Amino acid sequence: MTDKTIVTHNGNFHADDVFSIAALKSIFPTFNLIRTRDLDIIAKADIVLDVGGVYDADTGRFDHHQRGGAGKRDNGIPFSSFGLIWQKYGVEICQGNQELANSIDADLVSTIDAIDCGHVEGVVQGISLSQTISMFNPTWQEDSHFDTCFDEAVEFASRLLTRFIASANGGISAKAIVAKAIENAADPRVIVLEKYTPWKRTVHALSTEALYMVYPSGSGPWRIQTVPVEPGSFEDRKPLPAPWAGLSDKALKEVTGIDDAMFCHNGLFIAGAESFESTMKMAAMALKA
Repeated sequence: MTDKTIVTHNGNFHADDVFSIAALKSIFPTFNLIRTRDLDIIAKADIVLDVGGVYDADTGRFDHHQRGGAGKRDNGIPFSSFGLIWQKYGVEICQGNQELANSIDADLVSTIDAIDCGHVEGVVQGISLSQTISMFNPTWQEDSHFDTCFDEAVEFASRLLTRFIASANGGISAKAIVAKAIENAADPRVIVLEKYTPWKRTVHALSTEALYMVYPSGSGPWRIQTVPVEPGSFEDRKPLPAPWAGLSDKALKEVTGIDDAMFCHNGLFIAGAESFESTMKMAAMALKA
């Protein structure tokens, strides 16, 4: 079987073309990559992205620089080449899981698209992943070749994409577990997990009553953690008792009367004890505080 020829532009590169090639590596184990703006080479290629002035997924053309662009999402974020590639191949890359592909688009692809297209509304300020990829370009003081630097950026992006997919898949898989824990809770304000499972999105989606999550740490002892008022917030629905702030071991044991109490963070969002029973006692005390 003849390897496909994939073309993108040469010279300076950005996150959209780098991640597009990283995504295609998940579909095509080997292919012939050419970085050029030569129209004759572009015309003969199997897949062309971020160059060529045409968007036609059926013929393998994924550019967005033509007049009118290549469409946009319902939320207004335009598609760059990465978004167009993800529309075509995202579900396949995610092994048929549409929900997972949608999650990756929302958390990774659309942000890269927004930055590439200058659609900055809603994009978090600070050093972005797009800027990180751009820093793989050689500076004016370096003699490095653009194509060599591009290959390094693609390798980096491939590893990141793999981890984004794994992380998102873990979150999706956790939904049913957390939902069951909410359903089975003896007190809807205290949700117990038999092992640590990503919980915040599901809890905020399904429970307005949950105040504390109780779960075992990786090393054995148990933890009690507050539920934020909303995902990403540093404000909690109900902080842990103020007298516990910053205490550990003997000092915390004296304040709580719990023999195996271990610590309470100064921010009053997480605390712990050696046993499940003691951690539940901490939860009961926190509810009454």
